[in-house]
Amino acid sequence: MAERTMTGMPMNRILLWGVLALLAACLSTFQVAGHVSPSALPAPLDAIILTHSVLPRIAVALVGGAALGLSGLLLQRVLRNPLAEPSTLGVPAGAQLAMTLAMLHAPALMDGAREGVALAGGLAVVGLILSMTWRRGLEPVAVVLAGMMVSLTATMASAALILANGDYLFSIFIWGGGALAQQSWEPTLTIALRLLLGVGAAVLLSRPLSILGLDDSSARSLGVALNATRFAIIGVAVWLAASVTAEVGVIGFVGLAAPALAHLSGARTQAQKLVAAPLIGALLLWLTDGLVQLLAGLDGERVPTGAATALLGGPLLLWLLPRLRMFEWPSLDSRPARSRRSRRPWLLIGLFALLGAVAAASALTVGYGPDGWTVSTGSLLDRLLGWRGPRVAVAAAAGAMLAAAGMLLQRVTANPLASPEILGVGTGAGVGLTAALFLFAAPGIGIQIAASAAGAVLVLAAMLTLSLRAGFGPERLLLAGIAMSALCSAVLTAVIATGTPQAFALLRWLSGSTNDATPADGWFCAGAAVLLLAGLPLASKWLEILPLGTVTARSVGLPVRRCRILLVLLAGLLTAAAALFVGPLSFVGLIAPHLARLVGLGRPLEQGSGAVLIGASLMVVSDWLARTVAFPYQLPLGLFAALLAGPYLIWLLGRPDARAG
Repeated sequence: MAERTMTGMPMNRILLWGVLALLAACLSTFQVAGHVSPSALPAPLDAIILTHSVLPRIAVALVGGAALGLSGLLLQRVLRNPLAEPSTLGVPAGAQLAMTLAMLHAPALMDGAREGVALAGGLAVVGLILSMTWRRGLEPVAVVLAGMMVSLTATMASAALILANGDYLFSIFIWGGGALAQQSWEPTLTIALRLLLGVGAAVLLSRPLSILGLDDSSARSLGVALNATRFAIIGVAVWLAASVTAEVGVIGFVGLAAPALAHLSGARTQAQKLVAAPLIGALLLWLTDGLVQLLAGLDGERVPTGAATALLGGPLLLWLLPRLRMFEWPSLDSRPARSRRSRRPWLLIGLFALLGAVAAASALTVGYGPDGWTVSTGSLLDRLLGWRGPRVAVAAAAGAMLAAAGMLLQRVTANPLASPEILGVGTGAGVGLTAALFLFAAPGIGIQIAASAAGAVLVLAAMLTLSLRAGFGPERLLLAGIAMSALCSAVLTAVIATGTPQAFALLRWLSGSTNDATPADGWFCAGAAVLLLAGLPLASKWLEILPLGTVTARSVGLPVRRCRILLVLLAGLLTAAAALFVGPLSFVGLIAPHLARLVGLGRPLEQGSGAVLIGASLMVVSDWLARTVAFPYQLPLGLFAALLAGPYLIWLLGRPDARAG
């Protein structure tokens, strides 16, 4: 057995962390030496830069990483969730959205109460997530799923506000990437004070914190005021994370990595973890920031430190998943789903088609203009049709394709919460689009769709390969998808933070806008939908048998591996074609198949047809709202789709008595 120190950690792990600390110290020494040794700059200027920029940056990385490590540890302990941390619970995204709104509508608050604004945004997001999952007993997967949805929606809202205000707010996006550049010691001192208070609170709450690791009934029997204690600890954790976000921007995954690495390094007791997690968090952020500065070019840093930590966090989460002990909570599919079959399914499908036609006709004719609400007919409709028609066509086709992709993924994985958005397929398409934008000076629509499809299919193939090799159940596959989505999102954030023309193109794509849709786009998207959706009837038999399990499928002669590969490829192509035009986030791929099933469309072809029509209608209505709610400003289509789907997901996650599917 490995020799252990008095802290309980194996000696070899102590040596490893010592080597990493030495590496971080060497990087910092290199930065300091550049302003101590003779240089082209005047000596007084070198001294000013060293005193007010270089040294504060090292210090803020240390105290910020420690604060996030402690915050993540508290959240994981109180929620009994090994994947809970500020980023997965949406605290930084909520803080960033609140600060963006404050800068637009109450700039005075940003001068005197920036931390309060960030804390309000973080608490609002966490409160929403807890309310969504409370009836499920704060089930880990439900909490992480709700956190992802709320976090991505808040990020999209921030992107929409930034796009609407141009260069005035673009610096917020760069700041939101987690830039640690400093001009004074004030942020360091602020975070250090909050960290000391947080450590004091954790020590005072150490006994109830230990008891909260037990089940709820045991905690109550030991005299702990369960809800009050839980909310107090969550408040401390959110306050720490919001303070860091307010001072240096969004730093992702340090709060996840530090407690997990402390556990894997041998820290077992609560006291050991309270010491190890902040220290490891400080070292991780210190080392990452040193590497970012080392790799910075002559033009300065191109990737903010926060984005760099997220780039490391996604692979880390994928690596941790097989090693994490999932707590004993009710499974997402532990109870049989209550479902019914319609006696006249095709009558329902015809009704959905009629509703879709009404939605499309309304989107083409009804609008808000300088003279108020109008219903366009005759020559006015002819003039507006060239503008509204492509938007409606793109929205309807994209919604139909995302819904079909969601239905395919839910049946292939036998997971009722699988969808292109949750498994990272949409953001994978964005990474493919990013590659096309950088590799080609002016990539055409064919190159863009091919690159997006390659990114989407690669991500989906990686998810299924990981699932099969690691023996993941439905919950762990979801968490792996969330990790991959976070990794791809970090790549996009890093690229957007560069401020290049490609960055603005990606920011527009991320917001899911159809403002610039052309007739060619409309025809292309509609044609892609018709071509790809034609494969659904051919695959209906496969989709009927695959959810029954591999053994059953093989016993009836189904080539399981080949079927899954073809269906995964089809889902990836559907997602890529849709995401290219409406961005990565809409949740239509999650919601539409559920709605189709709930009304009684249970068989694959029936459910697929209903989901396609529901998805198309949802996206058409979302596009109509996007262009009318804030006229003359155009808002993101994806934001409204998420807002329409969000209430249903809240209801879905809040059902304690039935499976989510």
